[in-house]
Amino acid sequence: MNRWVGKIAMITGASAGIGMQITRELAKNGMKVIAVARRLEKLNRLAESIKLELKAEIYTMQCNVRQEEDILKVFKWAEEKLGGIDVMINNAGVLSFESIIEGSTETYHEIMDVNVIASAICSRELVQSVKRRKASGQIININSVAGHNAEAFTMPVSVYCASKFAITGMAASLRNEVKNANLDVKVTNISPSGVRTPMLTESVLSDAISKDLWPVLETEDVAEAVIYVLSSPSYVQVSELILTRIHDTVFTVENVKRFTTE
Repeated sequence: MNRWVGKIAMITGASAGIGMQITRELAKNGMKVIAVARRLEKLNRLAESIKLELKAEIYTMQCNVRQEEDILKVFKWAEEKLGGIDVMINNAGVLSFESIIEGSTETYHEIMDVNVIASAICSRELVQSVKRRKASGQIININSVAGHNAEAFTMPVSVYCASKFAITGMAASLRNEVKNANLDVKVTNISPSGVRTPMLTESVLSDAISKDLWPVLETEDVAEAVIYVLSSPSYVQVSELILTRIHDTVFTVENVKRFTTE
């Protein structure tokens, strides 16, 4: 982590769950963090608690990642006030339990806008910032096992798996592009299985998780993976980290039916 101490990290979806925990870990490890999300009140409470505990530099900005102008505003502010962003954590994500065949077009758009398009915009802006400054950069996408094994998700999740497969492909393309441009930017996907976050604990799976019928990862596990990636030597490209609970239960219709009826 030494090379990133004092550097600027931006994290989307920082107001809860994985994003909140990653924000804490980055601050604990000496980075200055720009935490963005739609819920500014929650961000401010998080920043206050971190500042009291760690005396770290946390900056909060309201940002709806479905709005490109919101994202660009954050990057412009970072350039003007802090010199630019060095590490981009694409964490914001949405999940729906609608089916594709009965689902709404708005749900399709929301999932793809948040999970894919916003990550592409943030990645583009990070690379352009690093390029202008002749600096080093790191992009970390909080992906999912859904981006590697859609067949395991036999219960409806709309186009969620498609969005995560898109992230897997986009990261590979980005690695090729920065290599061809001779830029010092690394691109990593961290792909966890189920994680104890509001996305799941406030869903149809809440009982299964609360009763430990479905063993899930903790947000700390994903945050520690982020620190591992940032702690790798400058010449090491960590392309993909897949995180699961040992003997993980497959995310299937049959298991979910059992979880929600027991």
